[in-house]
Amino acid sequence: MKKFKRLVHYFTPAERLLWCLSVLLITGSFLLFDRVNFLTLCASLVGVTSLIFNAKGNPIGQLLMVVFSLLYGTISYTFAYYGEMITYLGMTMPMALFALISWLRHPYQGNHAEVEVGTLSGREWGKLIALTTVVTILFYFILSAFHTANLLPSTLSVTTSFLAVYLTFRRSPYFALAYAANDVVLIVLWLLATAEQICYLSVVVCFFAFLVNDLYGFISWRHMAQRQALEQNEP
Repeated sequence: MKKFKRLVHYFTPAERLLWCLSVLLITGSFLLFDRVNFLTLCASLVGVTSLIFNAKGNPIGQLLMVVFSLLYGTISYTFAYYGEMITYLGMTMPMALFALISWLRHPYQGNHAEVEVGTLSGREWGKLIALTTVVTILFYFILSAFHTANLLPSTLSVTTSFLAVYLTFRRSPYFALAYAANDVVLIVLWLLATAEQICYLSVVVCFFAFLVNDLYGFISWRHMAQRQALEQNEP
């Protein structure tokens, strides 16, 4: 009970409200539009919980992201979104594991519940853009060979996902913005799926909740970066 109370008070009232509203929105949409695919509900709840921990810079968020990637990859397979399946199982999941290791190795002033915010040099940003371009072109042809549904948005999802996982590994606040861009792409993808099967509307709602949480995560990391910089410059 004491551990549970500490966990509850670890988050701010705004963060607790955001998580509760996200859970209610996801669960409500599942009960309205699905009520069958409990794997979707489980993945959504794991995913939104990982985001609230990520917003705090807590490595637990990356551990939960590994679990979410496994579940979401399975869901994507059911609608022939092979790009999503390959991206999350072959890239997001292993990169979340690497990010978990990176976050654990860089605690802020010994506090393992908060990672030290990292920065990228201009040269590294250039390398990242070049690498992302190569990954995008390569995956376009791979996904085309697999006859992936909705090829162009599926390819764009790979692009935004790669940016997100790389920036997460490097502990840059911009990882949350990259994930927010990915959420927008995924909302479009699953709206297209919903046109054929209404049950996928619950997935759309899930990624809408993810979008709000990722935008909050970016704001939280910007504040965290400013606070850490001020504390490190104190005499």
